[in-house]
Amino acid sequence: MASTAATAAATRPSPPLSFYSPKINYQILSPISPNYRKTNVYPGLCISASLTDPKPKLSAAAAAAASVATAVPVSVPVDTFVSRFAPDKPRKGCDVLVEALEREGVKHVFAYPGGASLEIHQALTRSNIIKNVLPRHEQGGIFAAEGYARASGLPGVCIATSGPGATNLVSGLADALLDSIPIVAITGQVPRRMIGTDAFQETPIVEVTRSITKHNYLVLDVEDIPYIVREAFFLANSGRPGPVLIDIPKDIQQQLVVPNWDKPLQLPGYSFRLPKSPEESHLEQILRLISDSKKPVLYVGGGCMNSSEELRRFVDLTGIPVASTLMGLGAFPCTDELSLQMLGMHGTMYANYAVDKSDLLLAFGVRFDDRVTGKIEAFASRAKIVHIDIDSAEIGKNKQPHLSICGDVKEALAGMNRLLEETRTKYNFSSWREELNEQKAKYPLNYKTFGEAIPPQYAIQVLDELTNGNAIISSGVGQHQMWAAQFYKYRGPRQWLSSSGLGAMGFGLPAAMGAAVARPDAVVVDIDGDGSFIMNVQELATVRVENLPVKIMLLNNQHLGMVVQWEDRFYKANRAHTYLGNPSREAEIFPNMLKFAEACDIPAARVTKKSEVREAIRKMLETPGPYLLDVIVPHQEHVLPMIPSGGAFKDAITEGDGRAAY
Repeated sequence: MASTAATAAATRPSPPLSFYSPKINYQILSPISPNYRKTNVYPGLCISASLTDPKPKLSAAAAAAASVATAVPVSVPVDTFVSRFAPDKPRKGCDVLVEALEREGVKHVFAYPGGASLEIHQALTRSNIIKNVLPRHEQGGIFAAEGYARASGLPGVCIATSGPGATNLVSGLADALLDSIPIVAITGQVPRRMIGTDAFQETPIVEVTRSITKHNYLVLDVEDIPYIVREAFFLANSGRPGPVLIDIPKDIQQQLVVPNWDKPLQLPGYSFRLPKSPEESHLEQILRLISDSKKPVLYVGGGCMNSSEELRRFVDLTGIPVASTLMGLGAFPCTDELSLQMLGMHGTMYANYAVDKSDLLLAFGVRFDDRVTGKIEAFASRAKIVHIDIDSAEIGKNKQPHLSICGDVKEALAGMNRLLEETRTKYNFSSWREELNEQKAKYPLNYKTFGEAIPPQYAIQVLDELTNGNAIISSGVGQHQMWAAQFYKYRGPRQWLSSSGLGAMGFGLPAAMGAAVARPDAVVVDIDGDGSFIMNVQELATVRVENLPVKIMLLNNQHLGMVVQWEDRFYKANRAHTYLGNPSREAEIFPNMLKFAEACDIPAARVTKKSEVREAIRKMLETPGPYLLDVIVPHQEHVLPMIPSGGAFKDAITEGDGRAAY
């Protein structure tokens, strides 16, 4: 196989009581090609216990009582695919690429054309299966592909040209890697003979993205395209999901070939590292630890997004309260009495209290991120820690567990549920739950009101009420993101789309765009801030042209709100370039977001009084198609609670805002 591949695996030594036993789960039909080259450049390859069983894609109704569905990645079986080409007919490499995508079940791509990808776009026009949603910027395209993947569970596909088109994908690739989102990004490249000559719009995108992709390829033989595309989707979806990049020179796209669709995958090294299903004896050890505990807490993250049903059953059987990370919101219903909602820097006081006082922390599908743990030594310092994660590199990386299993959380939860049902084990943590209920009553999420000024938290609460908590919510990054995490009560998985690990501003609008494409039946709302929104405001054009029913609720405070909050708390409110308005006309709202909407023929309105918020949001939701609601909020508001960076639970801040001095 004449292609170069990057990003291989390195597993760290297992900590004490770590259960990891490799097992080949994928059928390997032939030895690996001697030309297959791997470079050990990225530690901690994503690994999994097994592949998800193929199931038909589910949909979630927008009605109030509907539950939010989780789609399962499915590839179209080769024997059911009918090609538009005769089997022995030569066709261009670009047509082979498009058919390879069709065979993987791709229905939508987010592609922006250019010279080096022109052939691919010509081939897309010949496809009756794939529709291109044309973004107005490549970053908008990859964020839309992420929104598509996050909302559906299917891999998102984006395409860009060489040079600046390819480099505009970098933030999205990094975001997808940190949040474990399956993305297949395809870039055009200059012809092979010009690679390395500093040709027009040439960048070595494989080298640029080597450390921010799960795997990447530079295609050097047109015959490799069918295999590479199939392998790319397998890698993006299996184990810990992530982004895969395929770089295709223009002359490869133009070359004629009769493709071989039947070449088997050759991944013995990768498959060997896929961990097997958890052993029953190991799951029994976890259940014994639960039996011995008095104050257990579940700490669940994005790794539980595909195991929501098993998680709910596990909580029903054990009665253990659940704290979610930012990525894990919705895996367990925020409305359930056992939900502690979000933990961490801006998590609820009762979630952080529960972790601090717990004697057993069940960490499922999480990575002990610094925004969750704060001072790592003080995090869950009284607790025995059980860590289950599909990626062996995460186990013991930040916090050493007492017992760990490297495997699929879904299988582990299903196994423990079966054991609990067979043994009919009953736990009684009523006194612990009463203690936590006292904390809920003592430290509820709240906010202050000042006359008719609109508290941003109130606007989100009203949105939650009017959508019955069933909307898909995307966000930018900043204060509005944290308020959306706190005050919208997510009922199910894949409702909450947020750039969590990377914290990429400008994510909200294109992500909502991708979600609306993936889930046309759902209500999709981008809760955004003025700073984040303007970073990809050009995607309003795509929303309008595609007539996507994306609702944008803009919490506009004329500032970079989260940075302002830190200035208030730690820099004596000294403003260092965080005001986004026009300094010469501070009394006016600048820029006028309604004009952006008008330019793209999108209905829009502005609301400045609290008494008018409910009706304004109702109108936004009832208006067909896209809509922008500009909600003017005070910049003095702070996201609370707040545990300062590097702090512990005892350092939590629960009072104050920008109206006071610190």
